[in-house]
Amino acid sequence: MTESAGLDRAFAALGLDGGAVSVYRSLLGLGSATATELGAESERPAVQRALTELVEVGLIALEQGIDGGRYLPVAPDAGLRLLSHRREGELTQAAVGVQNAYRRYRREVRTQGLENLVEVVTGPAILPRIKQAEDHAQQQIRRLDSPPYYRTQASNETELDHLARGVGYRVVYAQASLARENYLDGNIIPCIRAGEQARVLAHVPVKLTVVDDALALVSLSITDADVNRTLLIVRPSTLFSALVGLFDLCWQSGLPILPSGDISSRIEPVERRMLGLLAAGMSDEEITRTLRVSRRTFFRYLERLQARAGVGTRFQLGVYAAQQGWLTEL
Repeated sequence: MTESAGLDRAFAALGLDGGAVSVYRSLLGLGSATATELGAESERPAVQRALTELVEVGLIALEQGIDGGRYLPVAPDAGLRLLSHRREGELTQAAVGVQNAYRRYRREVRTQGLENLVEVVTGPAILPRIKQAEDHAQQQIRRLDSPPYYRTQASNETELDHLARGVGYRVVYAQASLARENYLDGNIIPCIRAGEQARVLAHVPVKLTVVDDALALVSLSITDADVNRTLLIVRPSTLFSALVGLFDLCWQSGLPILPSGDISSRIEPVERRMLGLLAAGMSDEEITRTLRVSRRTFFRYLERLQARAGVGTRFQLGVYAAQQGWLTEL
């Protein structure tokens, strides 16, 4: 992967299209430029649209002048931070949107209709109902995964069986899932090796499992689960569509948990896993505990990776890893 393609990929993951990235990259090379200097006459409308988008997201600034104004770029590291914060804000807005959609739905749909579209399951009936729903999957299961868990064992034999029979899995894990003892090694990695596509976010807004386009299983948040163990089963409806949209936004915003296997000959497996945990935003203590290494060993691996990438900070290492394709899916 070229450096340019890597930069496109890194910014695209945060919502910036290729045309805007190209203009931004040109400005980085020039230092500053007018719209005229950035494109020929035939390209002017596309360049102007890209400039407008870049100004809106804060990656460039317009300096007014007699020549109509010059555009100045923000440094790439600051730009990535700006886009990351913007994406986190979009996730928060999406979570609020789902809550509002559910409230509107309950106001607008009559009680008898609600009973047909939303099923409430409580207590000991939850786990059998989840398994029944997942066993009926024909094509794919999409999931937002976070504690607490109804199953106590670390391994996920149900998912491994479904993967073996051809059901696809896409899962976005909360950072708290990776920090749970034995969950990464005992559950997540075996499922990834079996074919699961996995990404991670600092937080997921709700515990959610979408089975094909037929059912959505929604659990209460970790703060409420100990007080009231309740599962909502949502069938196709406006609320169901909102939940699917929420998953899609989380998926687009997440980072792969493990780097690509095509670099295994250049870095050790433990270093590949460490890159994924660093990208997930886990603390030094959580990473050393998850990898079962000492702090001294952890910092030795970190220094070696930074030296290989030719960077001096963890943030620069993360950007370099994304540019080089080290954080693509397995």
